Amino acid sequence: MLSRARAAHAWFRAFRRTRPFWGGVWLVGGGWTVLKFSLSSLQLIVSTGFGGVAGYLVGGGMILCGLIPLALPAQRYTFGLIGAVLAVVSLVVSNLGGFLLGMVLGVLGGSMMVGWGVKRPRGRAVEG
Repeated sequence: MLSRARAAHAWFRAFRRTRPFWGGVWLVGGGWTVLKFSLSSLQLIVSTGFGGVAGYLVGGGMILCGLIPLALPAQRYTFGLIGAVLAVVSLVVSNLGGFLLGMVLGVLGGSMMVGWGVKRPRGRAVEG
């Protein structure tokens, strides 16, 4: 039992280190916040038109932009930038971007994704 837990922890640690994990977590959290503060009755959304649906689209887009780089780390630039732009757009279309919290989390997560780099092996010190 203990060896399984250690193996699972080692797998998760390797997964986390080889992907923009924390950027994805913050971006998904921001998207969930925007989506949560956009929730209202279906009748109200249909009657308001695009303004009601925009919160769902932006929040869902932010969540997708946070999840895709976890599966495809090479796409971190594209989806980090799209996620950050969607977070800024949420300020206009969705209750001040989830009352600013969702927007801040989304911009933070998108910028962490763009800035993430694969860990390089350490080089040996040159003697001389």
